[in-house]
Amino acid sequence: MKNVLSIQSHVVYGFAGNKSATFPMQLLGIDVWALNTVQFSNHTEYGKWTGMVIPQEQIGEIVRGLDEIGKLGECDALLSGYLGSAEQVDEILLVLEKIKARNPKAIYLCDPVMPNVVEKNCIVADGVRERLIEKAIPVADIMTPNLFELRHLVDFPVTNFDEAVKAAQVILSKGVKKVIVKHLAEAGLTQDPHLFEIIMATPQGVWHLTRPLYPFSFQPVGVGDLIAGVFLADLLNGKSDVDAFESMNNAVAGVMETTFNLNSYELQTIAARELIMHPQRRYHAQKIA
Repeated sequence: MKNVLSIQSHVVYGFAGNKSATFPMQLLGIDVWALNTVQFSNHTEYGKWTGMVIPQEQIGEIVRGLDEIGKLGECDALLSGYLGSAEQVDEILLVLEKIKARNPKAIYLCDPVMPNVVEKNCIVADGVRERLIEKAIPVADIMTPNLFELRHLVDFPVTNFDEAVKAAQVILSKGVKKVIVKHLAEAGLTQDPHLFEIIMATPQGVWHLTRPLYPFSFQPVGVGDLIAGVFLADLLNGKSDVDAFESMNNAVAGVMETTFNLNSYELQTIAARELIMHPQRRYHAQKIA
């Protein structure tokens, strides 16, 4: 069994952060060590919430405890998502150093959640974006930005498909081994408003995949967390990059279809559990570069 230390948000109600990623990874046979960066009543896109940011020192303390019982060397991957403070970025990178010292083969997937108040009312603390760009990119094995986040990771405009591909390749040039750009939206290749478009870039090429984009009244939160978690689980289970990319999209498509059919604002990962383990849809990636 593979083990993932997943450091991201926790919501008591609903599905985002670790609540969105942990259960699907467990369904795929991964033991998830969930460590929360915040504990909120609900995700921030409701516009109001209660709770607190976990002090960054607590992250280091928890990991020190894992190390003291000899378990840190069993960690196969570190996954980071929503961070509650800029200082937490520094703490997570110290955690990465400790994990790599115990298991040099461990991989790091950084989901660079950034503030997007205009489009999504996604609230992220000051300084997180800058620390991610400065410190996380050079050490991440995998990054999974959405289009908004991608635009903040490079120093040129990303307004169309070619520029999105170029941006992903620029991130690769900085040492990242795999880049998944989630939901290309207006920068998509097809420009079809009924399709969800996503790309994966690696040193071996760039792959493009489309699947249905359901017309939710309000787009569910936590989809990016689900994508990152399932992709990482598929890689750890031995799938190739392309097979993991396709398998992840097929599983996520099942969750989205179930969520839409149940008319839910919150992801229905529990109701879609069989579709996560045994996807019924088969969407295929096309190599475009």
